Amino acid sequence: MAMNLFLTAALTAAIAGQNFYCADIKRQEDYAIVVQQQEEAARLKAEQEKQAQEAKKAEEEKKSAIKNALKPYQVEQNSKLVGYNEAKSWWFKRNSAHQPPTAQMDIAIQNYDAYYLGDVSSKVIYLTFDEGYENGCSSKILDILKANDVKAAFFVTKSYIDSEPELVKRMAEEGHIVGNHSTTHPDMTTLSDAQIKQEIEGCANAYKNLTGKDMPKFFRPPAGGYSIRTLEKTKELGYKTIFWSFAYKDWVTTEQPGAEAAYQNVMTNYHNGSIMLLHAVSESNTQALDRIIKSLKEQGYTFKSLEELP
Repeated sequence: MAMNLFLTAALTAAIAGQNFYCADIKRQEDYAIVVQQQEEAARLKAEQEKQAQEAKKAEEEKKSAIKNALKPYQVEQNSKLVGYNEAKSWWFKRNSAHQPPTAQMDIAIQNYDAYYLGDVSSKVIYLTFDEGYENGCSSKILDILKANDVKAAFFVTKSYIDSEPELVKRMAEEGHIVGNHSTTHPDMTTLSDAQIKQEIEGCANAYKNLTGKDMPKFFRPPAGGYSIRTLEKTKELGYKTIFWSFAYKDWVTTEQPGAEAAYQNVMTNYHNGSIMLLHAVSESNTQALDRIIKSLKEQGYTFKSLEELP
């Protein structure tokens, strides 16, 4: 009997010892798994941080390359010969080599968040339309843009917003920028500072009243009129001024050149980083637009939003 008790006790102790040993092994294994997980998490974090740093460096290098590519087309300082409110009219100089055109060199427009070119280091185009009044073309233009998966910018006046609310809402709903083209389409250089503010904010308020959303902060000066002062005041209102590196006489509805001429005008003058201005009242532009977009895509170009300006 005593022997049985002894054996039972010994067996129990052996089992307990074995169980303790097994539990200890399990704890060690669990600890090893935790350590391995922590090391893997640390490795992944380090890898993610490295990738983020490399991405940031690549983005900075890209921005630097774009900035350097733009240097030949910009001046760093305003000419001392230009008065603060000296009226200017936007112009650019065409070339036949599909290179970005040069433009006025009197005012350092980039200092006022003004653009006439985008990313000239890449095959990109920023398509824009001016809308002072409706001529029956805008819905067709929107159909073509949608069919080709292209986003554009439409610069509208307050009177256009008031007279064509459904078209304006459609532009916004389909992902296009609806930009500010003033309230009454005046020569901005003839206005006081307060009047400049009224012209820009009047259009923006009409857009917000219609859509419930703030108008995107892009402004196109009517007829391309500007001065150092108007650029400065526009920037103070939080807007980017958008000029253009391509345009032609397409706004006279009684003197339309025809679809082929519109197409050739674009295909003769396209270039990297083009901010392309077309007037939406032009039947010729409307008839040629689908072919223009497809041909530019065949040349390797992509269409970008003004939101992606460098």
